[in-house]
Formats: sequence, C-alpha cells, structure tokens
Amino acid sequence: MALHHSWQADVRHGYVESFNGKMRDELLNETLFFSLDHARKAIAEWVEDYNTRRPHSALAYQTPAVFAAKLAATGLHAALNDGSAFRPVAQPAQPGIQLPETLKAAG
Repeated sequence: MALHHSWQADVRHGYVESFNGKMRDELLNETLFFSLDHARKAIAEWVEDYNTRRPHSALAYQTPAVFAAKLAATGLHAALNDGSAFRPVAQPAQPGIQLPETLKAAG
C-alpha cells in the first residue's frame, strides 16, 4: 500500500515547528510558572503578541494585523475566513471533461 504524502502537511508541520520553537525559546525556557493560572496568562499574552504585534517573515515582515488590513483593503479578505489559499482564476472543468494523460500525477 502506497502512503499518501501531501506538501500541504509538510508546510503546516513547518509552521507548527517554527511556532513551537519560538514559544519554547522565548517563553517556556525563560519563565518560571508559579501556578496553572500564571502559566495560562503568560502563554495567552505571548500568543497575543505573536499573532498581532510581531512581524513575521512569512508575511514580508509585516505584523499579522497589518497584513490582514491590506488583504481586506484589496478585497482578498475571503482568504482570512476560508484559509490562506487564494481562489482559482479559472473555472473548474465541466462534468465529463477529462485531463490529458500527461497532466495526471505520476506514481
């Protein structure tokens, strides 16, 4: 049985690993938590900063808030609600139309 491998899973895994590494280096390794409530508050504050105020290289070193505002101003705000992928330019093929053999994925 062949395993299905998705490049999308690799990309998601990379983002998760990057996030986890930053959180570990910047918060978890540097903070002594005195209670569960203290840990929850410190983690929530760090995540808020990471998601709203900190520039991200994947966003051309913009903060997520600035990036989202630019998307909304250009009319591409649907990407924020339905995921990060842009919508296809071409319409899908009509039912019954098949792709040439050369366009089918190998393997």
